[in-house]
Order: sequence, then structure tokens, then C-alpha cells
Amino acid sequence: MENARVGLITLGCKVNQYESEAIAEAFEARGFTVASPDDVCDVYVINTCTVTAESDRKARQAIRRVAALNPNAAVLVTGCLAQSHPQDVAAIKGVDYICGSRNKLSIVTAAEHIRANGKPKSAHIEVPLLESTPFEAMCITRFERTRAYVKIEDGCENRCTYCAIPAARGPVCSKPQDEVVREVAGLIHGGCREVVLTGIETASYGRDLKSTSLITLLEAVDAIKGDFRIRLGSLDPSLMKEDFVARAARLTHLAPHFHLSIQNGSSRVLAAMRRKYNRDMALDAIRRLRGAIPNVELTADFIVGFPGETEEDFADTLAFAREAAFLQMHVFAYSRREGTPAAAMGAQIDSKTKKERSAMLIALGQELRRERQKHALLAPVRTVLFESFENGIAVGHTDNFLEVAARSPVPLHGQMIRVRLTAIENDRLFATPER
Repeated sequence: MENARVGLITLGCKVNQYESEAIAEAFEARGFTVASPDDVCDVYVINTCTVTAESDRKARQAIRRVAALNPNAAVLVTGCLAQSHPQDVAAIKGVDYICGSRNKLSIVTAAEHIRANGKPKSAHIEVPLLESTPFEAMCITRFERTRAYVKIEDGCENRCTYCAIPAARGPVCSKPQDEVVREVAGLIHGGCREVVLTGIETASYGRDLKSTSLITLLEAVDAIKGDFRIRLGSLDPSLMKEDFVARAARLTHLAPHFHLSIQNGSSRVLAAMRRKYNRDMALDAIRRLRGAIPNVELTADFIVGFPGETEEDFADTLAFAREAAFLQMHVFAYSRREGTPAAAMGAQIDSKTKKERSAMLIALGQELRRERQKHALLAPVRTVLFESFENGIAVGHTDNFLEVAARSPVPLHGQMIRVRLTAIENDRLFATPER
């Protein structure tokens, strides 16, 4: 397959990003050249997401676009939409092969077959039953910029009433601890300065394995030699019990930043969502983190407009976010997903109200971000890992995820530099390197 060009399109979460990188490395190992999906390629891979209706629309649009870009190309589709609705994907003109969420590397063999034998008359579907399919063995050896994502877990068993992902990803399935440590060590020794351990439900890591858990894995990764940071993907706040927080606080490489999948600040709505905690439990978790790790910063996900959410419920969410003092909030309007319990609930919220509530929560998030930036200026000496450079401005993050810019005549990419925070300009902290 030498000189055959493959373009990959990745939609959705950080797990998909990791899996696409592993697919790209597998293609290159078999002689393919990875190219931009905007170019005319011989093979296109679309790694789909189905978390919202908009995710489905973007996936279908991407498939149609590449099929039109080169009608003779092999078009292969994988990911959550392919797993949950393979027949719908197969009906899209130009699609040749469809695989699911736990056999993604089969795409490479499928591409070779299509290149050797021509495009089939109809799409071939190879989507396994998730309940009987193990964790797919894949590994990456390279990274872009300064950060790498490493998938440590697949699947989710929380069964939140709004979410279609458990049906698309299956039960919890964890990567063996020694394999995670080996992969992370390889990336660090290859020059990576920051690794993000991620999964579909990261907090569930190790539930299906013996003698390990997320905190046990973190302790093993923390023992790797080198100058690096470890971050975690989105976490359920119910993970933040006393033992986890106390052990996490002792780690030397774990970044003091946690992204919490809060979803709502109303106990009534959280119960309707079938989350594993209420408002008070989530606030207790946040207080526990701030008490054990003084310089910790927190970011969070929220869903507004869940069925039956009242003005009082939304006010609870606003008050919760303010009390938690998040550095950053990702706000999503509830998206009705076919087949989920929430889709059949009464009192669905109209789109106008969802937009209004989204705008209000986003505005609050911006206000809280400015407050956290002002707070950061009280302890101005920080270490920043620089990640990008444009127009004489180098940009990176502190260990607790403050975005920091510094004026520089040269790129500072990949360098950890001690800086002094000086000002807030255009919603960004600026700093000068310490001499």
C-alpha cells in the first residue's frame, strides 16, 4: 500500500482522538501515508460521535463530503454512531466499510482489501456485540505539540437517563495497568511533557480488573522517572472520596486540576438524570479537593434544559457554579436522544429557553473565570508548559490549567518555564519569564 494516502476525520471526545492516532500509526506501519482529509485521498476514515443530534449531523456531513471529494476512494466509518446505527450509516452513498467502537483497528485491513479488490457494491458491516468484546489493544508512540492522550478505559455503566453513549460503548472495560504504565513511559521518554489519562468513564477504571483502581494506576504512573505532568479526563464527582483525594494529593506528577462532570446544580434534576450524587455531595467533593490541594483549579460540564428543569432548578445551578468557583465551564443544551429514558419524559424544555439558560450560564462562567484569573495574580510565580506560538505570543498552561501568554521573539513550544504573572489582557493572563 505504499504511497496510498489516507485522510482521517475525528469527531467527538478525547478518547476518539486517541483512537484515531492509534489508527493513523497502524496505517503508517502498513505503508500508507497519512494526509489531510481535505485533500484528495485514496482512503478516508471517519471516526464518529453520537453524543448529541448535532454530532450525528456532523458525522453524516463528513461522510458525504469525502465521498464527493473522491468518489473512487475507500470510505470507512467507525465510532459511536457506527456502533449504534450501522444500517443508517450503510445507507449513506459511498460508504464501503463500517466497524464499531471496539474493533477500530480492523479498518486498516478493510482498507487494504478495498484497495486490492475495488469498492464493494454495498457497505460491509462488522460491528461486534460490545458485551462480549474485550478492550481493544492499541497503543500510540507519538504525540502532537506537548500533550498526549492515553485511553485507559472504555465503556460506561452509569445509565444516565439522557445519555446514548453506554449503548455505543458498552460495559466498562479497562486497559491493564502495566500496559498503561509502559505506554505512558514511552511517551515521556520520547519527549512528551504532559499526558492525559482518559476514558469514556475514567473514574470507573479498574472496575473490571483485579487489584487496581484509578488511584492505584495514578500511583504507578507517578513513579515513572522524568519531568512531566499527568492530567485526567472528565471525572464523576462521586470519585472524590476521602481516600482518593488524600492519595492524589501526595502525587508529585498529577496536575492540580480536575474536570468534573457535574451536569446540573439541582438535586432534583440530578436525581432525574440518575446521577450518583446530589448537589450537597458534589459540593462536599469540591471542598474536599480544595482543602487537600490548596492550588487546585476545577473545570466542569453542565447540561441546561433537561426535561422538567424549572426556573428554581436553574437558579440552583447558577448558585452551585458560583459557590464552586469554576475556572471554566462547558455548557451544553440538553439534546434529546432516541431510546434514552429522558427522551420519553414529559415537560421537555423549548429551544428558546434552553438557549437563554445556556447564555446565562456561559456568562456566569466568564465572570468566574475572570475572578479565578484575578485570584491567580496573588501568587504570581508559576511554571508554564508552552504549547503554541503565533504573532510573537507564546501560549501555554500552568499545572492547574490557567492559560498564560508571554510575549517572545521565538517559540517556546515544549518548554516548562518559570514565569511571573503580570496582568490580564483580553481575557488572558500575561506573564514574563523569571530571570
